[in-house]
Amino acid sequence: MKVLLINGSPRANGNTSIALSEMTKIFDQEGVAYEIANIGNQDIRGCVACGSCGKTGKCVFDDVVNALAQKLEEADGLVLASPVYYASANATLIACLDRLFFSSHFDKSMKVGASVVIARRGGTSTTYDELNKYFGISGMPIASSQYWNSVHGNSKGEAEQDKEGLQTMRTLARNMVFLMRGIALAKEKYGIPEKEPWQPTHFIR
Repeated sequence: MKVLLINGSPRANGNTSIALSEMTKIFDQEGVAYEIANIGNQDIRGCVACGSCGKTGKCVFDDVVNALAQKLEEADGLVLASPVYYASANATLIACLDRLFFSSHFDKSMKVGASVVIARRGGTSTTYDELNKYFGISGMPIASSQYWNSVHGNSKGEAEQDKEGLQTMRTLARNMVFLMRGIALAKEKYGIPEKEPWQPTHFIR
């Protein structure tokens, strides 16, 4: 089992990192390999809808997005983590995810996804919903916890005081490991669900 964790915070050692480290403690205990990619302070441009990836299978902008695609293809699970900016995720992370999910054409179904959101106060639910949409359109089961996957803190290190939030992270990690292992066993016995040919339906004709 292997998990890729994408940290969208521009502060590699901030409160978002604290939340993720609570998850990786459980991954260590369970013998699950993981890698954390800190992308929040990188210069990542958004998708320009050029269509090049439809021919090459990778984004025309050869940056960290293409590197992450290779790591995601090998992973059994994906964690997306972001601080809240105006009731939304960090724009750098969204630019990265738009290109990552659109340009990579390997099958992501049955990879387990989990969203983690950090905020001073509000906006966690909308950001949580925003990140989960990447999983929902890709056939990826979404791991849940004992509460919505959020931790609260403002200044650096304050997330350590959110004991319920940190417990939510540990529970999330355990549930994620359980799902990944269960899916691996199910694949061995039953394979993966049949995929029908895509039926694109446009509403403006």
